[in-house]
Amino acid sequence: MPSRFAILVVLFLLGLLHALIGMLLIPVLAPIPLLPALLGCWLLLSFLLIPAGLLARAIQSQPLSDRLAWAGMLAMGIFSSLLLATLLRELCLWMLPWFKLNHDQFSLWSAVAVLLLTVVSSLMGYFNARRLAAVVEVDIPISGLPAALHGYTIVQISDIHVGPTIKHSYLDAIVNKVNTLEPDLIAVTGDLVDGSVQELAAHTAPLANLRSRHGAYFVTGNHEYYSNAPEWVTEVRRLGLTVLMNQHVIINHQGASLLVAGVTDYSAHHFDEAQRSDPHAALAGGPQHVALKLLLAHQPRSAAAAADAGFDLQLSGHTHGGQFFPWNLFVPLQQPYTAGLNRLRNLWVYTSRGTGYWGPPKRLFAPSEITRLRLVLA
Repeated sequence: MPSRFAILVVLFLLGLLHALIGMLLIPVLAPIPLLPALLGCWLLLSFLLIPAGLLARAIQSQPLSDRLAWAGMLAMGIFSSLLLATLLRELCLWMLPWFKLNHDQFSLWSAVAVLLLTVVSSLMGYFNARRLAAVVEVDIPISGLPAALHGYTIVQISDIHVGPTIKHSYLDAIVNKVNTLEPDLIAVTGDLVDGSVQELAAHTAPLANLRSRHGAYFVTGNHEYYSNAPEWVTEVRRLGLTVLMNQHVIINHQGASLLVAGVTDYSAHHFDEAQRSDPHAALAGGPQHVALKLLLAHQPRSAAAAADAGFDLQLSGHTHGGQFFPWNLFVPLQQPYTAGLNRLRNLWVYTSRGTGYWGPPKRLFAPSEITRLRLVLA
């Protein structure tokens, strides 16, 4: 639970931003009946709902907790679009003299445009977040790949965030889609949950139905550590997945060998020093000569250590591809890659945009994905 001081700071900033939107838009919309009053009521409601949604997990009573979370997260998504559109409008107004346009007329209709853009982007973002993730096909060229492994398929799902707004049916649809792809191996690269085993075990149950030739493998993400990682490791193992915590397994496929390793989340040592993420430890004791060394690591910033350790391919998530504009612009401040396939020395790094979402049920220009990776001879 955040400290009282942190909560007060967040409330102050949230109130300041809501007030700013009101001051910039409400007076301009005065010529249109009811619209200023409706916007004012929405801004007040939004200011109340967002912190209620963020703190809803502290409420034990269900379904009240989930309903508050839903309302707060929807409000947060709408507020984000409204704030961004309002700031863009101010930028346009600042540039207006360059284009010799009528200021009063532009001011009114641009304010209306802000509201329309907010509604349209929020609806589109909601649809994109709640729909079943599309399958993204990616070929990974590997030098010297044995013929037996050419076409070997790995299906990756990541960052589902089962919690207040993502439940059993959402995950069940993902599992069914993964199974239709008939993968050789399934990788679940962290941030499966936002909540305790007690709260969410019934909703993560569909994971037990994952089917592939060589099993399903799981690594922890930072959100598992926010939600009692040891309990979730036990639960995920109970569901039949292999949890790799700085460990590896050897898979034999038609006479060829793959090393599949997994590390704990990059930030795990902040919660338990004994679980510090370590790609070198994940390789310890493994055979020197295998056709492919695959690492599952929740955060892309594990890549430098993975390249040093000698891995050929790393599968990561964490970034959500930014989830919605403009947050994708800030991902590079923390992570080396935002989404897609990248190369670091001899290591391929694939970063999933995630199969679910976190926080607001909203995705814009960063669609969710179920990734089907195919090994091919370079």
